[in-house]
Amino acid sequence: MPRGTGAPRRDDALVRAGRALRTVLLIALAALFLIPFYLLLRNGLSTEQDITSPAWTFFPAHLQWSNLRELFDDPAVPMARSLLNSTLIAVATTLGTVLLASLAGYGLARIPYRHANKVFYAILGTLMVPAAVTFVPSFVLVSTLGWISTLRGLIIPTLFSAFACFIFRQYFLGFPQELEDAAKVDGLGYWRTYWRIVVPNSAPVFAAVGTIVFIGAWNAFLWPLVIGQDKNAWTVQVALSTFTTGQVVNIHELFIAAAVSIVPLLVVFLLLQRHIVAGVERSGIDD
Repeated sequence: MPRGTGAPRRDDALVRAGRALRTVLLIALAALFLIPFYLLLRNGLSTEQDITSPAWTFFPAHLQWSNLRELFDDPAVPMARSLLNSTLIAVATTLGTVLLASLAGYGLARIPYRHANKVFYAILGTLMVPAAVTFVPSFVLVSTLGWISTLRGLIIPTLFSAFACFIFRQYFLGFPQELEDAAKVDGLGYWRTYWRIVVPNSAPVFAAVGTIVFIGAWNAFLWPLVIGQDKNAWTVQVALSTFTTGQVVNIHELFIAAAVSIVPLLVVFLLLQRHIVAGVERSGIDD
C-alpha cells in the first residue's frame, strides 16, 4: 500500500459513515412524522372492534371503505356541507388577505409618505396584541351587523393579516428598483406597476404567504365555533369537534373525517411546493 493514503481513506470512511448516519436519522424522522397519518388511515378504515382490540394489527384484515359512506350519510354531522364551507372560507380568506396585505406592503415599501414608518410600526404592534383581547369586540361587532352563522361573519373580520403585510413589505423592499423605474418611464403609475410588473414577478412570495394563510384559515377553530352557530355554517374543524363532544364517541368516523379533512391541505401543498420553497428563501420567512 503506498504511503500517505491511510489518512484520506479514513476521511472517506468517516464521510460515508456520516452520510449513512444522516440518512438513517432522516428516515427515522420521516417515519415518526408519518405515524399520525398512518393512524388516521388505519383507524379510519377499521371497525370499532379493530380499533379498541388489544391485539394490534398493522392494518385490519378487511378495510372498511363503507366508513366513508357512513361519514357523509351521518345526519348528525353535515360533513359535505362543512367541507364546502371550509373551502369557501379558506379560498376567500386567502385571496382577500393576499390582495390586501400585498397592496399594503407595496404601499409601505414603495410609495413615499412621511408617516409610512409610523403606520408600519402601528401594524406591527398589532402582532403583539393577543387574539383573545380583540375576540369579544369582534364578536359584538359581527353580532350587531347580523352576520352570525353567515359566511360574511366568518370571512370578513379575518381578511387583514399584519404578519402577511410585514412579509410583503420586507419582500418589496428588496424588489429590483430597475424594473419599476422602467415601468415609470413607460408611463405606468403605482397601481399598474404593482399589477403588471410586481405581481407577475413575485409569484413565489405570493404562493408562500397564500399557503400559510390558507392553512391557518382551514385549521381555524375558535372563531368558526362561535360565529357558525347553525349547522349549515359549520366548518370542517367544528364538525370534527362534534365527534368527541357528543354523547356517543364514534371513533372510526372521527378518524376517517380527520383523514378526509387534510386532503385539501395536501393538494395545495403538492401543487405549490416549488413556489413555497422559493418564496420562503426570498422573503426570509424562515428567519
